[in-house]
Amino acid sequence: MTVELIGYTDKLSVSPGESIQFKVSTDVASYNSTLVRLIHGDESPPGPGFKEEIVESTIDARRAGRRQYARAGSFVTVADHTVLSQLTSFTMQAWIWPTTPLQGETQGLLSKWSEENGGVCLAIGERGDLELWVGDSSARKAISTGHPMRAREWYFVAAAFDNHTGRLSLYQCPKSSWPSDPSSATLERAVQAHVSCSNGSPLLMAATGLEAAHTATRAAQCLFNGKIGGPRIYGRALEEGEIELLRQDTLLSTVASDDLIAAWDFSQDPSSSRVSDAGPNRLHGTAFNMPTRAVTGHNWNSTEVDHRHAPDQYGAIHFHQDDLEDAGWETDFDLTVPQGLSSGIYAARLKGEGREDHIPFIVRPSLDAPGGPILFLVPSYTYLAYTNDRMEATKDFFAAMSEEELILDPLDQYLVGRPEFAMSLYDNHSDGSGCCYSSSRRPLVNMRPKYRHVLSKAGRNLGADLYLIDWLEQMGYEYDVAADGDLHEDGQDLLAGYRVIVTGTHPEYWTAQMMDALETYLSRGGRLAYLGGNGFYWVTSVDPERPHIIEVRRGLAGTRAWESAPGECYHSTTGELGGLWRYRGKPPNQLTGIGFTAQGWTDPAPGYDRQPGSFDERVSFIFEGIAADETIGDFGLIFGGAAGDELDRIDFNLGTPHHTLVLASSSGHGPSINPVIEDHLQVGSHMRPENSPNVRADMVYFETKNHGAVFSVGSICWCASLSHNSYNNNVSRITKNVLDTFSTADELPPKSG
Repeated sequence: MTVELIGYTDKLSVSPGESIQFKVSTDVASYNSTLVRLIHGDESPPGPGFKEEIVESTIDARRAGRRQYARAGSFVTVADHTVLSQLTSFTMQAWIWPTTPLQGETQGLLSKWSEENGGVCLAIGERGDLELWVGDSSARKAISTGHPMRAREWYFVAAAFDNHTGRLSLYQCPKSSWPSDPSSATLERAVQAHVSCSNGSPLLMAATGLEAAHTATRAAQCLFNGKIGGPRIYGRALEEGEIELLRQDTLLSTVASDDLIAAWDFSQDPSSSRVSDAGPNRLHGTAFNMPTRAVTGHNWNSTEVDHRHAPDQYGAIHFHQDDLEDAGWETDFDLTVPQGLSSGIYAARLKGEGREDHIPFIVRPSLDAPGGPILFLVPSYTYLAYTNDRMEATKDFFAAMSEEELILDPLDQYLVGRPEFAMSLYDNHSDGSGCCYSSSRRPLVNMRPKYRHVLSKAGRNLGADLYLIDWLEQMGYEYDVAADGDLHEDGQDLLAGYRVIVTGTHPEYWTAQMMDALETYLSRGGRLAYLGGNGFYWVTSVDPERPHIIEVRRGLAGTRAWESAPGECYHSTTGELGGLWRYRGKPPNQLTGIGFTAQGWTDPAPGYDRQPGSFDERVSFIFEGIAADETIGDFGLIFGGAAGDELDRIDFNLGTPHHTLVLASSSGHGPSINPVIEDHLQVGSHMRPENSPNVRADMVYFETKNHGAVFSVGSICWCASLSHNSYNNNVSRITKNVLDTFSTADELPPKSG
């Protein structure tokens, strides 16, 4: 393993006067911390190379290094209580949907257990069968059914133990009830054991016990992969007939109600970490590390797909052994952002013993500060969606690459074998289910200025957006920077006063609040320069209690890395329908004139050819200094051209305004650039790149109300062409023409006719 030097912040965006915390883990004895403003990330030729500006600040210091640890894995903990600690005879019951029962490791289900003092623990054993541990400080026993369970099937499981007689019963009953099912088992026997739960341990779900970890957050042992629903505990060993009533989902009030200790209802408060107990003792719990909520339970009958309308059918939580909400590292140093520090993308630069890391963050202007003419809106939610990407979604493209081409960035190599840092929204959990939450409170390993993507061999996301920052600096523009998370929080108040909003290269993940704010801004005469591709695509929500968490459900359609399970397309954090904005009636074409149409990463990228719309007098200001037959952007730092990676095009059926002018379009894309799935209802030869007219990037322009306007380029690669030939090129010229006019003109050229 290489020497570690890495960190993260408690927030991604901060205003002057506010404080930001930095949390660092390293093997080196000491390191230097310095504040820098990031200007250009990509180190490699033929670009201008890495650029940063040192800013004198209070974080400048030599610091002692220390190692900190993240502990992944979700579970529920219920604080110890008298009724739990006095438990001797009992019945434990739950519905479970195990996803990796045969992984060869113990997985806790319901546990009040101590290795030293015993207690009780219901678990899946190493052989995939139901297992019960009982005992006290003197002796412990483990009893199992001996029948492995199948993955991704619902089972009713229960354990009853009479501490006076030693009678023990285990029930492992598949919901499917196939004849002669080898995974079905009922066991009853007398055992020589005594239970004592006065062990000081909390009651856990989806784990067997807490471990003493080097972290400020709780970590658990023997974590479970899968769903748990409707767990209950009774204070005596129920009879077989009573347990059968539980399996039939009989109401709480009719089964041994006097002996009920707890009955947790996971359908309640799905947007929070609260786990509610409907039993008499109100033994409410807390979910750690953000297990997936608002998921179907064992009784989901497919008549309702919105968890808010049938909560009784969504009484389950999906736990994962690699969930992570907060790494929980302690703060090593902090910075109170000085008043007067210019808005921009900054980083705490760490250096020690040959290692280096940049921990990036955004300094936004205060809301009460006068807005400048230009606001660069950093797509921080896209960064979060892709952070710690294990590249599962693009692995098919690796097959077309030679060993010489398939070279991982050191940051990608660092992520290999590190599940404790969790994953991106493009990855699957270890049990194969899609990852729908992403947190900023962990090392965001590939959100680094020098990171080079394995497919493009250049900057992507943050690194690609620094191409634009570098160009703005070179052109001498006065501009501010804010995160799209700031737009989610502040809405129209953030945008008010700016003449033009400039997007990043890949503003893919947008919330409803962000969409509403930008639509309002444009309706009031604001101007938008959309300088990227695949924007405004996925419905994204922010956890109202934990704003460091975003959620994305992929739905059942669209060009996606994974697919939501049936009945699980609605977000737990906000209750809104997930998937594409296109299917919520807000396709990006309505906002920017264009929408996602194609993607690919192994062929050279072409430039754009001017279209008839570029000769309209309405857009003469855009093409000043551009020849009529000039190819636009047949050069660039990503794939050698301005029209590549992910592309957008017009579609009047999807809401492109009818007065939109198509200024230029790309053509001649290679076979790796494929049309998006959502544009096709049936498969066929029309989906091949060479047969699809949709495989292109469209550059467009249209006016909005009150002298507003939108200019869109439809390609992630556009900004990577800005620095070509020392910034003297037609991509740079067109972008400058647009920003000069958008940021200064009170009125735009009139419409023709």
